[in-house]
Amino acid sequence: MAADSTPARTAAELLRRSLARGRLGHAYLFSGDDLDALEAAAVDLARLLICEQPPERAENGSPLASCGICRQCRRIAARIHPDVTWVHPESKIRQITVDQTREVIRILNLRPAEAPRKVAVFVAADRLNPGAANAFLKTLEEPPAGSVILLLSTEPDRVLETMISRCLRLSFGAGTVPMTDSVRTWVTGFAASVAETKSGLLSRYRLLGNLLQGLGEIRVALEEVLTAESPLTKYVDASGDQKEHWEKELVATIESEYRRRRGEFLSGILAWLRDVWLIADGHGTAPLFLPEAEVASRTVAGRLEPGSARRNLDAWERTHRLLYTNVQEALALEVGLLRLHL
Repeated sequence: MAADSTPARTAAELLRRSLARGRLGHAYLFSGDDLDALEAAAVDLARLLICEQPPERAENGSPLASCGICRQCRRIAARIHPDVTWVHPESKIRQITVDQTREVIRILNLRPAEAPRKVAVFVAADRLNPGAANAFLKTLEEPPAGSVILLLSTEPDRVLETMISRCLRLSFGAGTVPMTDSVRTWVTGFAASVAETKSGLLSRYRLLGNLLQGLGEIRVALEEVLTAESPLTKYVDASGDQKEHWEKELVATIESEYRRRRGEFLSGILAWLRDVWLIADGHGTAPLFLPEAEVASRTVAGRLEPGSARRNLDAWERTHRLLYTNVQEALALEVGLLRLHL
């Protein structure tokens, strides 16, 4: 495959073995820390399956390599092959929508235009909203004959378990949560607040209020955007049953996107706590996740023993995991912040 890392080589070898044995799966989840590398791996596999003149074949006749230069290979690389469908997040909040998913289902049920099989690639499959994911489950479990479905994700833990269970999972490297500019700015401000904070419960609850306010603003903004995009606002004359369905879908979509955005903020705090631990433990020359907050990081690290800084990471990871259960959000964050040594 395209990446040179050991996980990428292992994943590529597993695919080659499956082809050599005639056991290619109908659905795969490619996970890793670089979405571009995962797309390159998807291109490689699509070429392998569709190449007109593969230079290497297994004893059963299955291709084990693609030529990369035939018309089919070139069109796949250019993302213009009629039998390879690419699905990217769209809309204002960058989600894969129900309409996109239904279009993929329609395409997969058509006969291939010119290739021996059809391939559908969902880029950033963790951005499938709940309605889209549920609409695709049956097709993912029993895709039309001669089709292969690829889900690509740098955040595989956010892909619905019902989807993961229907796929063969291949790792092209450890998944990570990228830090967006907005999250980076917010966490930098949060770190500065911590550095200026004095010990005591009152100061700790001010930090909690800061975090809850930021999360509340995210939820309100999401509700406004998603409600505006919902069919509820476009088809006011729809039947009661249809409106009820759309309302449930809207609620689920808002909650799913909110949890994802909340996860970005909590992961940003975790990245900063990692910087604090590195400094407290004497690794001052190690690259920092959040160099913008280096002054605040060094201030907080100067107040901590290395063991306490390390335990902060464990405590915040537990808080992050706990929030994916049915626990009350404010309570989980309150307990999590109170457990931190700051």
